[in-house]
Amino acid sequence: MLIRCPYCGDRDLAEFAYAGDATLRRPAADAPFGAWHDYVHLRANPRGPHRELWQHLYGCRAFVIVERNTANHLTSSSSLAGTSGPES
Repeated sequence: MLIRCPYCGDRDLAEFAYAGDATLRRPAADAPFGAWHDYVHLRANPRGPHRELWQHLYGCRAFVIVERNTANHLTSSSSLAGTSGPES
């Protein structure tokens, strides 16, 4: 699988470390226990397009948000974490 790093271009998956689901939102500090339990322990296992956070660990070390289809592992876009637009 290839992942496009906005700085380094297309790179092999072996250069990256998976950093989690890019769609999760941390609950407020005063949120009820149930919200924290769900945030820490429960994860969806989607089939199809999904946004993931990866770190280019053996490259520029940037965090990249990758849109990947979990059914066929094809990536459709990537962008630096913290920016608004994807880079195809």
